[in-house]
Amino acid sequence: MQIPLVDLKAQYASIKDEIDAAIRAAVERAAFIGGPFVQRFEDAFARYCERPHAVGCGNGTDALRLAMEALGIGAGDEVIVPSHTFFASAEAVAQLGAVPVFADVEEGGFTLDPAAVAKLVTRRTRAVIPVHLYGHPCDMDAILEIARRHDLEVIEDCAQAHGARYKGRRTGTFGAAGCFSFYPAKNLGAFGDAGAVVTANPELARRVAALRDHGRSSKFDHERLGVNSRLDDLQAAVLCAKLPHLDAWNEARRRAAAEYDRLLADEPRVGVPAVRPATEPVYHLYVVRVPERDRVANALRDRQIGAGIHYPIPCHLQRPFAERTHAGLPRTERLAGEVLSLPLFPEIRPEEIRHVAETLRAVLSDLATNQELAVSAGDA
Repeated sequence: MQIPLVDLKAQYASIKDEIDAAIRAAVERAAFIGGPFVQRFEDAFARYCERPHAVGCGNGTDALRLAMEALGIGAGDEVIVPSHTFFASAEAVAQLGAVPVFADVEEGGFTLDPAAVAKLVTRRTRAVIPVHLYGHPCDMDAILEIARRHDLEVIEDCAQAHGARYKGRRTGTFGAAGCFSFYPAKNLGAFGDAGAVVTANPELARRVAALRDHGRSSKFDHERLGVNSRLDDLQAAVLCAKLPHLDAWNEARRRAAAEYDRLLADEPRVGVPAVRPATEPVYHLYVVRVPERDRVANALRDRQIGAGIHYPIPCHLQRPFAERTHAGLPRTERLAGEVLSLPLFPEIRPEEIRHVAETLRAVLSDLATNQELAVSAGDA
């Protein structure tokens, strides 16, 4: 049985008529930049996120960069960010000339450790970026308390957490800005790159909107230097068609994750993800911790199961940042060798989940047996 890590074709097939109609409508209007679908999606996504403003942009990396620049973060400022995340979370900081300061993850978890954040604050710290990784909300109460105590901006990286909740509130609504990616494989994915910034601050929304469009406030009036990072109408039309299905897709992800949890709960060699109390994760990825991760991943792939690794090299060890001095990040570095992403998408079938779990168990048993045989041969 061949099971991909993500199946975008299945999602398209489930709402093909709606997607095709949305794209056709955008093409027929021939308004590809700044047209009606962008405004329609921004309004709808703001409502969905329970925030007054959403500003579309070219991708999730730009969403982070534009939000920080609009908040005045720049050269020499320090921004605390987890190292166990996709590279863009730190890259956006460095692109502004600011300094990413890397923090460790929580013990037994995947998200930013507030205690580690508190130890890294200096007089140059301007902001903290909690990343709701794999669709699991961070400990926002603790992070917000640190931010209040030190007068820091909080910019939420919600690229993997569309629709997740922390204590009843959507992720992206706790800080000055919530930044989203609509990369095709996300919970809410476009048919190319796209992103958005959500905020309750109208002036911040206005500044982000200007920055994404060459810094202009009207067609020929440029108030500052900006970039070309506009959400185009074709992508906005696709997102408009998909957004009404997001909650149902997220619920399907939760059911799939719960089934994995049940099937793997008694497997001592698999660390299943813990769910923070009073949160509703959306399982962008279902990530477990296993011994000999690379061998396990290759064995699953040999058996036609799409196993992924997110992320094998922490940000602080990536070449652009490796020469800087960093605090020790033992939990992050341990995770980098253990994390394994199992197939999960809204359309995955129960029998496919069972097959993945059974195959993972078999692979781990084979590895354990081979190790025992190797030890026995050595003793002989």
